Amino acid sequence: MKTMKWLLRREFWENKGSMFWAPIVVGALMVLFVGFTVLYGTASGEFNNKVVVTHEDGKAPVTTVTKNDVGLQFQALPEKEKQQIASMVSSGYMAASAPLFLMLSVVAFFYCLSALNEERRDRSILFWKSLPVSDAHTVLSKVVTASLVAPLITIAVGTFVSLLLLLIVGTTAAFHGVNLFGAVLSNADFYLAPLQLLGMLPVYVLWALPTIGWLLMVSAWAKSKVFLWAVGTPLLVVVIVKWTNFMLHFGIKIDWLIENVIARTLFGLVPGTWLAVNKVDTQTMVNEQHTAIIGEVFKQSWMSLSSPNAWIGAIAGVAMIVVAIRLRRWKDEA
Repeated sequence: MKTMKWLLRREFWENKGSMFWAPIVVGALMVLFVGFTVLYGTASGEFNNKVVVTHEDGKAPVTTVTKNDVGLQFQALPEKEKQQIASMVSSGYMAASAPLFLMLSVVAFFYCLSALNEERRDRSILFWKSLPVSDAHTVLSKVVTASLVAPLITIAVGTFVSLLLLLIVGTTAAFHGVNLFGAVLSNADFYLAPLQLLGMLPVYVLWALPTIGWLLMVSAWAKSKVFLWAVGTPLLVVVIVKWTNFMLHFGIKIDWLIENVIARTLFGLVPGTWLAVNKVDTQTMVNEQHTAIIGEVFKQSWMSLSSPNAWIGAIAGVAMIVVAIRLRRWKDEA
């Protein structure tokens, strides 16, 4: 256990820039951009031109109002509609961190791709092999880093950034007479949203195993041009199968191959891919403002584990990780 702890520390220290500082910098830029936009809109009066109030009868009158009129019209809304607005904000504010999770998939992808190849290229593998650390521990530390450590850092940064953005937008709305802080802070979804995001981590790990296993296996095997081998090989397989299917009329389902094999191999590190694989109706997970509702995403994510695709892919990922361990043990670069 102590060995694994030090191996994880090593991975964090060597990749601190991409896994720790990069999401912090991007999150800070998001906060600055939103803050500047809100400040500029408030100072220039752009937020005071029009207001849209949608009532339960379906009518949506658009009228030109002043700053104070917005607050008055909000206060005139029925209490049920106020609670609906507060509920949408409480359950959807974590969606603001979506860019950070997209960046996570890119960072984790290239981390796995270079994890075992770089140590052979710079010959640092000779030093690490001289230590009493097994190849299994070394490779598993990289799996844990990509599937748990990096996502946990992103979740922490994303939660903090989402709260800051909610504070900025909420303060601006309060300045215009629309005070949602009380209703939002008293809504249970506000506190559950980060916990539900954290609760989806086991689902992410399971669905990411095929991509992590494939990238680590290629990283342990390829001497050079790792990206070309990792991405080009699946695409070449699609071309060959499609050509063979066309020439010999085998009746192979190319779409099934792309969705269940190629996509799982290359895009498993992108959060939410399990929803696309299982063809979940995304309209059930967004509100009227097309903002993701974390609670619905959480429910559909765990329901995806009932699919055989999840477990078959996980088994394939584990098998490729075992191959990566064997390759690191026996492959020697002269």
